[in-house]
Amino acid sequence: MSLSRRGLLAAGGAVGALSATSAAPAAAHTARGRVRTGFERLAADGYALLAGERVGVVTNPTGITRDVRHIVDVMHADDQVNLVAVFGPEHGFRGTAQAGGSEGRYDDPATGLPVYDTYLKSGRPLADIFSASGVDTIVFDIQDAGARFYTYIWTLFDCMQAAELAGKRFVVLDRPNPVTGRAALGPVLDKAFATFVGREPISQAHGMTVAELALLFNGEFLARPVELTTVTMTGWRRSDFYDAAGLPWVPPSPNMPTPDTALVYSGTCLFEGTNLSEGRGTTRPFELLGAEGIDRRWAEAAGELRLPGVRFREAYFAPTFSKFQGKTVGGVQLHVHDRESYDPVRTGIALLVTAKRSWSGFAWRADNWIDKLTGSTKVRTLIDAGADTDEVVGAWRDELAAFCAVRRRYLRY
Repeated sequence: MSLSRRGLLAAGGAVGALSATSAAPAAAHTARGRVRTGFERLAADGYALLAGERVGVVTNPTGITRDVRHIVDVMHADDQVNLVAVFGPEHGFRGTAQAGGSEGRYDDPATGLPVYDTYLKSGRPLADIFSASGVDTIVFDIQDAGARFYTYIWTLFDCMQAAELAGKRFVVLDRPNPVTGRAALGPVLDKAFATFVGREPISQAHGMTVAELALLFNGEFLARPVELTTVTMTGWRRSDFYDAAGLPWVPPSPNMPTPDTALVYSGTCLFEGTNLSEGRGTTRPFELLGAEGIDRRWAEAAGELRLPGVRFREAYFAPTFSKFQGKTVGGVQLHVHDRESYDPVRTGIALLVTAKRSWSGFAWRADNWIDKLTGSTKVRTLIDAGADTDEVVGAWRDELAAFCAVRRRYLRY
């Protein structure tokens, strides 16, 4: 992956209007705890960026203002912007659907606006939806969780690609990466394993904001770049966790209830690829992990590794849905006590290694979903061969370094 002349144009020169600030690192910081999101900056400018255009918004319940009003409701009530359509991702625009679901096509009762379903749609079919909606410009505003397999960033990618096919302009309103933007972590996707939980070769924890990802997608991965504008935040620093932003948290999906969930998610979501529960159906998804037959030995084995920033408690729980619904299972609960030193991806790998070694019932999902989550066969085959945590983590060192070199060119904070 190298930066082409087209990539340079997509990262800088193709970004206009408010992008005079978004095409360069944000130098000015507001007072701590007063991050201004991309939407706040757009609205403060009287929506000048959207003047005279019919606008559609790709969003979900996280597209809110500081006083927790939804941006669709705010824009619909403002004569300065002509909002004509809404596009909902996985879980839906208003967030009524569980994992793997969406809300379909309907008219929003609050605004009367037509809501179109983007979930699992891409390419020409999605471009046709954009064309049928009558919009000129598509605005994207969704809170991400910082992991490659969190599907909203691939909704972003698919919508950018479809917007280009439909001849539409694309605007991305930035929000914080809740787990900081300090570093990229984990294996990089092999394109042979591309799915909706990973379309393109980025690392498992990307350490970027959605606006930075949009610039990366446009410069590196889209066959033809879309006409792109990014509206950056002010007041956000790469070292900031979500609580430093002074913004309200809305669960981006039903099983991402708190920023603490996001903190562990890029590592423990790997348990979706096993026969263990990843904690869905509990109040602490991705922090609780377990299965029938697991006892204290797993927590003890994980604790002996002395992983930085995290401790493991022997735990028992009964999921109300998903794996082991209504059954009491044993396992571990992660307790992150030092988030600055905590490495979620390394921790996730260590838990897979120790689970396999301490519980004879451990198995990968029959469809090898773990390969889709990690982006190749390497993690699964290394663990099956008896590799320890250091050996597995070391296997992606070179590919991660190559991705980081490209990633660096698209960072805007």
